[in-house]
Amino acid sequence: MQWIAVATPPFGAIEQFDQVMEQLGAEEPEGLEARYVGTTDDGLRVVTLWKSKEHADRFFANRLGPAFAKVLGPEPAGRPEILGIDVARSYTRQPVG
Repeated sequence: MQWIAVATPPFGAIEQFDQVMEQLGAEEPEGLEARYVGTTDDGLRVVTLWKSKEHADRFFANRLGPAFAKVLGPEPAGRPEILGIDVARSYTRQPVG
């Protein structure tokens, strides 16, 4: 089942997000289907769509944690807050012809 993660990173600057992405390298994580990054009045948000929650969990544990440590130091001032959503329905926008 597809899974959506809405993450609030422990930093608010898009430049820090870019640094984390640099540490992750060019290869996209297995199972990642889409990623959106933007700001709200409360700070930065990262929304990702995964093939499954298991794909996301592996990425968060094996790749994202070490990348955060390299950018923010070994004891970052917090971990990302993640709201997880099991996708029950999927709708795609159709082009207007």
